[in-house]
Amino acid sequence: MSPAEAAAPSPSPALLAVEGVTKRFAGVTALSDVSLEVRPGEILGLLGENGAGKSTLLKILSGVMPPSSGRIVFDGVEFNPHNPQDAKRLGIVTIYQELSLIPTLTVAENIFIGRAPLGPLGLVSWRKMEEDSRAIIARVGLDLDPTTPVSALSVAEQQLVEIARALSLKSRLIIMDEPTSALTETEVQKLMSIMGRLRKDGVAIMFVTHRLEEASAICDRMTVLRDGRLAGHLDRDGGPIKLPKIIEKMVGRAASELYARPTLRDVAGDVRLSVRGLRTVRDPQAPHAIVLEGVDLDLKAGEILGVAGLVGSGRTELARAIFGADRIAAGTITLDGKTIAPETPADAIALGIGLVPEDRKHQAIFAALGILTNFSIAALGRYSNAAGFMAERREREALASYRKTLSIRMASPEQPIEGLSGGNQQKVILARWLARDPKVLIVDEPTRGVDVGAKAEVHQILVQLAARGIAIMMISSELPEVLAVSDRIVTMRRGRITGEMPGIEATEEKLMELMALDQTQEATQ
Repeated sequence: MSPAEAAAPSPSPALLAVEGVTKRFAGVTALSDVSLEVRPGEILGLLGENGAGKSTLLKILSGVMPPSSGRIVFDGVEFNPHNPQDAKRLGIVTIYQELSLIPTLTVAENIFIGRAPLGPLGLVSWRKMEEDSRAIIARVGLDLDPTTPVSALSVAEQQLVEIARALSLKSRLIIMDEPTSALTETEVQKLMSIMGRLRKDGVAIMFVTHRLEEASAICDRMTVLRDGRLAGHLDRDGGPIKLPKIIEKMVGRAASELYARPTLRDVAGDVRLSVRGLRTVRDPQAPHAIVLEGVDLDLKAGEILGVAGLVGSGRTELARAIFGADRIAAGTITLDGKTIAPETPADAIALGIGLVPEDRKHQAIFAALGILTNFSIAALGRYSNAAGFMAERREREALASYRKTLSIRMASPEQPIEGLSGGNQQKVILARWLARDPKVLIVDEPTRGVDVGAKAEVHQILVQLAARGIAIMMISSELPEVLAVSDRIVTMRRGRITGEMPGIEATEEKLMELMALDQTQEATQ
């Protein structure tokens, strides 16, 4: 039986009731008079564009912050948590979009952190911890040793460990914030099966996602937020909720206006970046990382080159090698006809290469620092005077310009960037590289965790950058995104290029076929 077929047959009293909740920050009302209900054995989709208030509501429900006004009732009792532990004690567990695992600890230690099983003498029973962890991670389809350090796992594997940790708790309400953002299609289907079983067991789930197809397939009902307010509720009514209906409720305009494929653009013919025979060595600290096996690639000025492949194909490893983050064992890289050998990211940046990484939290932002600092960190020389001091007025004027151009929603330049939504954080990172005017910009999963409306904005930004002559390499797991933006597309599998074709000729079926190849093969032009 599919998750959709297992939907709850009839309404039951609410387990969680949010009544007129409002949350105000300095200069910004993040939530205004929001109400919703979640019932036992139900999956409620919480949808909305970036800045709609989803993250704020999740933080209130998980005890991170209190509402400014309104009322929350859980299991018939008024709910006023002072911290996340209060919420967990009642059975409310939140899996956040940004991973919260400790890299230096093992999988088992992360799952049972703060509640390790004890033996007869009151000491930690490592054997039981490992046995219990092995059973839990098996439920999410992971086949690995529980004593493996989390630092050795891929982003997709770490996401599954996060989900396993939540399943290990006796949860009555599980809040999932973008749990599938780094998962393959097979892993997504496994998670959907897990969610279906939890629903059958009477567990309530609040599912926050930007992947609307998944929401349509699994959710019994949906609550949609827009600009901090309630845009409305959607019910399954005997069948999946239609995507156009969801999108129109989210963005206030028709779905046909989004993901519009661009017309063929004039692309400069000069090769900006060329890679030949690129090979990497296996890092003992990351044994699961993919090794590049002789990659050949050309990237032209003013072109958007899409790189498609399943998780584990080597796309991110290619980006890191070009950016100087991973050591190259063999091969050459040329930039504007000159051979380069960046040994560090600083070398690559100095040469005019920028990277927007896939793991925003750990590799792109300085979470506790302000937006202004995060914006200017890669171009400090451009915002300093002859004496070496920061020209703060110039720095602030530049941020203000990009804030308007990219529609970055923030309270002030001093606001910590961790307080922004994922989409607004991504816009700040893009502004960081725009300020440097790079020759080459590599964007790895540029719209991961970004809502459907903001995706179109990010796509337009990339098109504008290409029009300025910047060579763009865009890595994405979402084939509709690759098809919508790319002038040319290459596919990868197991560290090799398996195919290439013009974007205007590509289809999802053609790309999937090339992504499944084991040997290098170019598509027939």
